[in-house]
Amino acid sequence: MTLQWTAVALFLYAEIVVNLILCIPFISPKRWRSVFNWRIWSWLSPYWNKFFFAMIMALIILFLDAVREVQKYSGPEPMQDAKANPNVYDHVHMKLFRSQRNLYICGFSLFLWLIMRRVVTLLNQAAVVLEDRAGLQAQVEHAVKAAKQHKEDNLMLKQVRMKDHISTKQQMKLEAEKLAGQLKAAEDALRKSQAEVEAMRRQAKGLAQEYDRLLSEHHQLQNLQRTEDKKDQ
Repeated sequence: MTLQWTAVALFLYAEIVVNLILCIPFISPKRWRSVFNWRIWSWLSPYWNKFFFAMIMALIILFLDAVREVQKYSGPEPMQDAKANPNVYDHVHMKLFRSQRNLYICGFSLFLWLIMRRVVTLLNQAAVVLEDRAGLQAQVEHAVKAAKQHKEDNLMLKQVRMKDHISTKQQMKLEAEKLAGQLKAAEDALRKSQAEVEAMRRQAKGLAQEYDRLLSEHHQLQNLQRTEDKKDQ
């Protein structure tokens, strides 16, 4: 195996290991997101896209070269030479086998390179979704708690208003009873005052009649005295 295909094979093995690590089920996306947020990745981020596309171009070139080699050694001309010479036959099949091997190595490397990029993207998106879901769940719990508190406050307010209404009604009833008592007392006092006034009016009328009688008697006595004085003269 030449140096370039050895490097591609090592790159394929590294991709397999990395993809297996990324697919470990007990490592959550949040933990992977925290790993991806390390400072070293921020340092490498300006070169990451360039490196990614450079590797894609290199793997595509190697893949096309491997396809060309496979077509070269699987064509009719090498097979005719191989049939003519048994040693050439083994050599052609060996070259074909190596070309096919290189094709598979390069193809799987390109495939896993794209898969690894996609897995990293999905892990980041899953971590963001989990964080958003946690935030939404906290908001929902807060909203439910606020709604329950609001409901309890409304219930307490209704109870307080009902108590205030009852107490106000009782207070108004007591005040009405008090006013009714005061009105009854005032009516009794008025009735008593009217009775006293009537008694005083009757007494005044009696005194006036007595005064008129005494005045009449006084006039009669004066007339009688004048009559007697005339007789004496």
